[in-house]
Amino acid sequence: MNRKALINATVIGTVLQLAMIVAGHFIPFVKDNVFMLGGLAISLVAGLVYARAARGNWVDSLLSGLIAGGVCALIGIAASVAWGDTAQEILLLGTVSSAVTGAIGGAVGKVLK
Repeated sequence: MNRKALINATVIGTVLQLAMIVAGHFIPFVKDNVFMLGGLAISLVAGLVYARAARGNWVDSLLSGLIAGGVCALIGIAASVAWGDTAQEILLLGTVSSAVTGAIGGAVGKVLK
C-alpha cells in the first residue's frame, strides 16, 4: 500500500465530498438530487486516483480504493448528518456503498494503466 497515494486520494475525495455537502446545505436541488450519486461518484474518483498514483497490484488497488472511498464518504456523510441534512441511518449505508464504489474506482484505475 502506497501511504502517500492513499492519503492524497482520501484528501481529494474528502474535499470533494465536503464541497458537495456544503453546496447541498445551501442549494436544495443538490441535497435532493445529487447527494447519493454524487457521493458515490466522488468515492469512485478517490479509488481511481489512488490506483493511478500508486501503481500497485490488484489487491492493493482494490483495498486502498475501498479505504479512500469509504473514509472520504464517512467524513462527508458525518458532516451532513451533523448539519441535519442527512438522516443518521445513511451514515452506515452510505459509507459501505461508497467504500465498494471506491474499490470499483481502484479496479478502473488499475485497468486504465
